[in-house]
Amino acid sequence: MNLAEIIEQHPADNIALISRGRPTTYGELRRQVASLRGVLVENGVERGDRVAILCGNSRYFVLAYLATLGVGGIAVPLNIMSPASEIQRELDTIQPRMVFVEPAAMTAWSNIDRSSLTELRAVIATEGHDIAGAITIDECLQGETAPIIDVEATHPAVYMFTSGTAGSPKAAVLTHNNLLTNIHQANVAEHIGPDDVTFGVLPLFHIFGLNVVLGTTFAGGGCVVLVQRFDPVSAMETIAERKVTVLPGAPSMWMALAQLDHPTPNGFAGVRIALSGAAKLPEQISQSISARFGLQVHEGYGLTEAAPVVTTSIGLAWIPGSIGRTVPGIELRLVDENGDDVLVGDSGEIWIRGENIFAGYLDDPEATARVLTRDGWLRTGDIAVVDEDGHLYMVDRLKDLIIVSGFNVFPAEVEGVLAVHPDIAEVVVVGTPHPHTGEAVRAYVVTRNGVHLDEDAIIDYCRTKLARYKCPSKVLFVDALPRNLTGKVQRFALR
Repeated sequence: MNLAEIIEQHPADNIALISRGRPTTYGELRRQVASLRGVLVENGVERGDRVAILCGNSRYFVLAYLATLGVGGIAVPLNIMSPASEIQRELDTIQPRMVFVEPAAMTAWSNIDRSSLTELRAVIATEGHDIAGAITIDECLQGETAPIIDVEATHPAVYMFTSGTAGSPKAAVLTHNNLLTNIHQANVAEHIGPDDVTFGVLPLFHIFGLNVVLGTTFAGGGCVVLVQRFDPVSAMETIAERKVTVLPGAPSMWMALAQLDHPTPNGFAGVRIALSGAAKLPEQISQSISARFGLQVHEGYGLTEAAPVVTTSIGLAWIPGSIGRTVPGIELRLVDENGDDVLVGDSGEIWIRGENIFAGYLDDPEATARVLTRDGWLRTGDIAVVDEDGHLYMVDRLKDLIIVSGFNVFPAEVEGVLAVHPDIAEVVVVGTPHPHTGEAVRAYVVTRNGVHLDEDAIIDYCRTKLARYKCPSKVLFVDALPRNLTGKVQRFALR
């Protein structure tokens, strides 16, 4: 088996992807990937070698990813927007045999200490490069081809650095079987086919973009429209022009679209599936999208360690706020602090088990043991509740739980109260140390249109809707919340 084979069976004339306005058919894609496999083999990339990909959402990323998998290498997508120091740490961790670099990553790459990369054999640069001694992508696509090799189901396909919203990122090891299994699990609900066009704005260095956008679309023979940077106006124009049928995005995308003053008429007319993931979508945003555009945004739940899809609400009655039910092949439990199953309606940590669950964190057995039980359950650290009909609802991250005088405070509950305040645009709640209560609740608030709010008035507002221990003891007003590229608020930066 080999995950790279997902593009091999589709008609040669069907369009596989559109990047920077340029369409690439499946036939062309197969030829280009085969030539790139030849270059990797020629430069000594062997089974198990790591190949770093410093590319944005472009054809070059796709070529590098599929070629690496095809020769039995391990693809390591890196965030080109990360500071050079973080990229340096990640490269030092994986010790790549080869690195792909595109122009957007040149500044960071120029600050990398390549002497620390002792395994590095070659650098492949895309058009517009200025790296001395680098191989150009055009040279790569003109050479001899190499075949796809078979690998074991347990062979690592990707080292995916986690988003790091709660601290330093770790490299999750995802096998060919993990990724293929989850592609099939997700496609049971999505039914992606050759007539589908997927909007590819989610970054491909993130597991949502890599395996949900790219993986499921390619497996179904559809087309991915790759988008380098998100702008709500041009996004709607592209969605209409390219006749997009599948529209996945992070909450930040849906927030921006919901606030558009002059949207493209009938811009979403062809969309049959609208998805939100990577973070919780505020219910008022999904309600606004539905009211303005007649588009029901379905939420799901997943995480890097699950490759990533765990639940989906596609195919179920639309319930804003629900993350749906598990996809086929995944066992799910909600457990209390003693590891016992909770009752319906009670909150518990999500534990999951299935063939899509990752192999562990790279060279970190202690971190792996903290999240994987001996019998294969993944402790996600996420808190949810389930109703009598089996619909799941996210509550919060276990590590974000605030304990005030022994009482549990879920930040999402406090955030939900503050989010409906007419003058609050965004809010995040974190716990801070307190000498008497152990922890205290602190809220960071972004106001609407620069409206001035009074801290005491906000605290009093919360007291009319929440128990006193759940109310913020401090409210700080900020211009923006720190987020990563998928829209997750980086709470550790606020703490």
